[in-house]
Amino acid sequence: MSSRVGQKPFAEPMVYQAHIDALSSGCYKDPFSFLGPHKVSASSFEIRCFLPGASQLSILQGKQVIEAKKQGDSDLFIATVKAKSIPDYQLDVNYGDGSQYLQEDEYRFTSTLDEQAMYLFNEGSLEHAYQHFGAHFVTQQGVEGVRFTVWAPNASSVSVIGEFNYWQRNRHFMRFHPASGVWELFIPGLKEHQCYKFAISTPSGEVLDKADPFAFKMQQAPGTASVLQKLNKKIQLSDEALANRAKRNSIDAPISIYEVHAGSWQRRDDEGRYLTWRELADNLIPYTKDLGFTHLQLMPISEYPFDGSWGYQPVGLFAPTSRYGSFEDFVYFIEQCHDADLGIILDWVPGHFPSDPHGLHRFDGTHLYEHADVRQGFHPDWNTYIYNYDRAEVRSFLIANAMYWLHEFGIDGLRVDAVASMLYLDYSREEGQWIPNQYGGRENLGAIECLKQVNLRCYGKNPGIMMVAEESTAWPGVTRQVDHGGLGFGYKWNMGWMNDSLHYMQRDSLYRAHHHHEMTFSMVYAYSENYILPLSHDEVVHGKGSLIEKMPGDDWQKFANLRAYYAFMWAHPGKKLLFMGAEIAQRSEWNHDQSIDWHLLEHVSHSGMQQTIKQLNNIYTTTPALYEQDTSPAGFAWLDSSNAEQSMFSFIRYAKHADDFVLVISNLTPQVYHDYVIGVPKPGRYQVIFNSDNEEYFGSGVEVSGNTEQLIFSQPTASHGYNQSISVSLPGLATIYLKKVNDES
Repeated sequence: MSSRVGQKPFAEPMVYQAHIDALSSGCYKDPFSFLGPHKVSASSFEIRCFLPGASQLSILQGKQVIEAKKQGDSDLFIATVKAKSIPDYQLDVNYGDGSQYLQEDEYRFTSTLDEQAMYLFNEGSLEHAYQHFGAHFVTQQGVEGVRFTVWAPNASSVSVIGEFNYWQRNRHFMRFHPASGVWELFIPGLKEHQCYKFAISTPSGEVLDKADPFAFKMQQAPGTASVLQKLNKKIQLSDEALANRAKRNSIDAPISIYEVHAGSWQRRDDEGRYLTWRELADNLIPYTKDLGFTHLQLMPISEYPFDGSWGYQPVGLFAPTSRYGSFEDFVYFIEQCHDADLGIILDWVPGHFPSDPHGLHRFDGTHLYEHADVRQGFHPDWNTYIYNYDRAEVRSFLIANAMYWLHEFGIDGLRVDAVASMLYLDYSREEGQWIPNQYGGRENLGAIECLKQVNLRCYGKNPGIMMVAEESTAWPGVTRQVDHGGLGFGYKWNMGWMNDSLHYMQRDSLYRAHHHHEMTFSMVYAYSENYILPLSHDEVVHGKGSLIEKMPGDDWQKFANLRAYYAFMWAHPGKKLLFMGAEIAQRSEWNHDQSIDWHLLEHVSHSGMQQTIKQLNNIYTTTPALYEQDTSPAGFAWLDSSNAEQSMFSFIRYAKHADDFVLVISNLTPQVYHDYVIGVPKPGRYQVIFNSDNEEYFGSGVEVSGNTEQLIFSQPTASHGYNQSISVSLPGLATIYLKKVNDES
């Protein structure tokens, strides 16, 4: 039988009145100095508990039950227990509503903060900060619970609030570590999927309810809370899978990327709802593979409040959005990509963050994550805030976030959004609206160093990945190694090629002769970076219309133009990226609130476009000449780059083996040319391996060769600088590929 020990009042309530007032107000900076067990003699401890709403408290120490003294009409309870060292005990709490709970005292647990990790965090080099910050299920002193850690150096007080304490900020005060600016608290007995936030009291007396920057799960909008989520064991890739990843992402590999917005690729017709991650795994992955794409790129999936931002204004950078299901569902989707040998790239947004009050802006009442000066810290174009890349802890945060997606999920890489906005202090700013760097220049030195560190560490710890820069300027060395003066990316979007070629294709064929250079200029700088040719979501939004509607002419000509353009793109040096819907020639501009218009595939024109992309991918991925030497001048030679009068472009793509090559001819006028003579580097037979004018693609069916096998024999007639040539028929508004066939035996 347990014994019940009564307590004599050892202190008048007024002795602790200042503490009571501070605790009641929800602002208490050093709770462990007062709450919990405190030695009062060689053989006794005083236990102080602040329990809002409690009517009675007993301390259970072994078989003893010790009644705690309620201090006046406050929520402070005090008891003395006999012990020579910090005792093990539990709290038996009765509340005013008649409920009774047996619980642990959070303030009897010692700190487990990793001081070395905090040093690295403050230094700007903590690669796995997400393993130390946020909410983690742990066992401490033999008790299961959750350890909360948050960086808020300028706060007067920080409390954990949530469903488990009725969102009371005067219940779970956190321990402050002044050296690192970090707050930490272990709360026993919490369950997965409970909601929580941090209540942060500022020096001015303001109280900010903030989501956890490192949360692995967050409520879907309009909810703003973080959600307790166990970080399951990371996806472990086999040695074979790692080798395949490295091979798949190499500069001499065929890379064809299908860019997707997960919420609008397809909807449930009966409900109009999003597909779940598991439904996307069952539908999107096989579709992408069937069309021959090597990689799938998802627009940002980190939790974001506003659907209309498409994910580019994230609040929960470590939380896969719950729009499409649970954390476990997302893991399943990634695992299915791996099983299908489909490269998976995530869009990553380190350039800015939104102004939502539960987010990073003025996180501890100061401009902690962003610059205080709006000329450095605010993005006028997007009404967002810019990270303070000069701050070491912010660099740790961003490095850790990039590492998180790569390390925990084994993905192929990250496409880094809006790199240009990070590199330039005067990006989208007028004179007087920006602050030069310490040398008087416009380069954002902090951002440059941050990007370098991200790339160095991501590649260093995750070999075989691809880091891709969406960079729209002529910044030198984006894909050059850091130790050679570059930014360290693996690839860069070729925005120049995209803009020039689209401008050209949008023109009526009558006027293309005057803009011939727009299709050839890209070869002037083609080898300055490792390029990806993007036809992304950015080209089909904000009134730009769809790709098919950009094309001139009647409906047949629109389709012919687009097929010819795709074929030109697939043959041009550089890896490929196509946004969803473009493969079926979606007629309407992309709308994030609805599905792709899949019904269009009932029409031969649209299904023909889909077959065009499928065939282009098939030829591309099986023809080394079209990809092996994307980054080498040896992989490309113009046959004729100056035939502006006929709007004709012809060139050769070479594999590493010089005898392996493909001839490419684009006729970008409606005129059909018969007996068109083109020089070839080798005598022998040439076979047509692709013709965008084929009837199966909704073309007119003009045959390049009268030969049933589509073979063409060279003649010893000099042309285009070669001693041999071939004579072909060129369909109007078409691109053809011809491959040298092994000589007759």
